[in-house]
Amino acid sequence: MKLDALNTKILKCLQQNARLSSAEIGRQVGISSPAVSERIKKMEDLGIIEAYKTIVSPFELGYQFKAIVTLRAFMGKLKPFLDKVKTYDEVINCYRITGDENIVMEVVLKNQKHLEIFIDQLISYGETKTQIVLSRVVKHKEVIPVK
Repeated sequence: MKLDALNTKILKCLQQNARLSSAEIGRQVGISSPAVSERIKKMEDLGIIEAYKTIVSPFELGYQFKAIVTLRAFMGKLKPFLDKVKTYDEVINCYRITGDENIVMEVVLKNQKHLEIFIDQLISYGETKTQIVLSRVVKHKEVIPVK
């Protein structure tokens, strides 16, 4: 599906605030609320809109550490790790990447001891490197440029 100008405007509204009503989006883009709802439903059905979510502050929930952990998997351990990583509550994002490492994870942890325990779980799968996140430079830039 090629996005027309109205669908592009609707997506921009939803990316700024997914809780906007169809009526409010309609006012912003110049069409009726039912037309907005129909267009959103079609974009959902086509997979253009994948999900709506609430972003929660890990720090407010007691997770004082955020870290970036890379893993260079041992021979034969990548596939088992790809299955296992989905079970780790600490992992909020995980990517399979190119380069020297196979995996990069964004993790949240309660404290230094929690980090140690988490790393200990990973070392049977490969060699890890950990960087502690000091601050966020770009906040929730999951907005896809819609043109």
